[in-house]
Amino acid sequence: MSFKHTLPYEWLVGLRYTRAGKRSGRNRFISFISLISVAGISLGVAALIVVLSVMNGFQKEVTDRMLSVLAHVEIFDVRGAMPDWRAVGREAARNPAVAASAPFVEVQGMLLRDGVMKPVLVRGVIPGQEAKVSDVARQMKQGRFDALRPGTMNIVLGRALADALHVGVGERVTMLLGAAGTTESGAPAAPRTRNFVVSGIFEAGHYEFDSMLGFVQIDDAIQAAGLVGPLGLRLRLHDLHRAPQVAAELRRDLAGDYVVRDWSQVNTIWFAAVQSQKRMMFIILTLIIAVAAFNLVSTLVMTVKDKQADIAILRTLGASPRSVMKIFMVQGTLVGVLGSLLGVVLGVAVALNVDVIVPAIEHAFGIQFLSKEIYLISEIPSDVRWVDVGAIGGVAVLLAFLSTLYPSWAAARVKPAEALRYE
Repeated sequence: MSFKHTLPYEWLVGLRYTRAGKRSGRNRFISFISLISVAGISLGVAALIVVLSVMNGFQKEVTDRMLSVLAHVEIFDVRGAMPDWRAVGREAARNPAVAASAPFVEVQGMLLRDGVMKPVLVRGVIPGQEAKVSDVARQMKQGRFDALRPGTMNIVLGRALADALHVGVGERVTMLLGAAGTTESGAPAAPRTRNFVVSGIFEAGHYEFDSMLGFVQIDDAIQAAGLVGPLGLRLRLHDLHRAPQVAAELRRDLAGDYVVRDWSQVNTIWFAAVQSQKRMMFIILTLIIAVAAFNLVSTLVMTVKDKQADIAILRTLGASPRSVMKIFMVQGTLVGVLGSLLGVVLGVAVALNVDVIVPAIEHAFGIQFLSKEIYLISEIPSDVRWVDVGAIGGVAVLLAFLSTLYPSWAAARVKPAEALRYE
């Protein structure tokens, strides 16, 4: 038994109407409009897949680069210092999700070199401990991260910051740190200055960190800032996606007055903005698919007008109005399915090869789509998520199906006698 013989006749007639007609100019025009509808749906689906994949890739790439420097969880002592950080670290390690901990100090200041002054966030660390909670030691481009030893007053700078200061390994920079309080005359106290030697340069691939972050040995940072101990602990987890849950558990379990925050809270505004942009882009590009899908309305209305005699004959042979509706719903839905499939194939192919296509376009036209000073990264990433692909294809087919309802209903209302009167 052939495949055609297993299908209801409504499907067979709908399939026949979907094929390009060659009997008349009117049929060819209707078929041309159908092809335009298929192409519109395909381009809309492909555009939505590519845009969402790029936005997913952008979010994943920036998040990975951020977390190569940021801790998964940070613990702060409300007293302003945590001299007993080792005991707190052991207490935090009782949570099975915690892989490692490291103390830290963060001080904001300015770096001065040959008249060039740049802001800097100085992070005081113990190199051996810091290597367990971040990837900075593996991101070194020049020098060694373990050169940060107590009393050496060495500093490791981000590549963009070192380039801005025109400084290299072995050269000196002056750090200016704000001083609290006032002088005897009531004037603000002069900032403290410390000289550091650049012992290394790292590159995290995230412009914000590469242009503003520096590392020094924690004892040197405490001495330079006039502190009494580390400000807190940085934790690395086995699963970074459990950070909010683990942070909540540590707030509950730690014996003391501590502030605990996870990595998603450090950049809340950025993550919220990305999610909002993804939702808006999905809505906007779905409207493009909707416009293409609703082109099916005009196509099917023209088809119904052209096939009124066929509809009348089917009705006289015993076809019910419901069966006539099914014929045109099958035709329109098949156009939507075909357009969605072509769009999915095209969109996935482009999304998987963005790293090749975009550089080729940039090279051909001499342009740059992303400036790392603005967008944090300079290459367009892509992360194809099949859940998104399925959702986009499903929405396209659904919109195409909805577009068939009115023309199909109009076809079911055709009266055989009136339709055959002028044939």
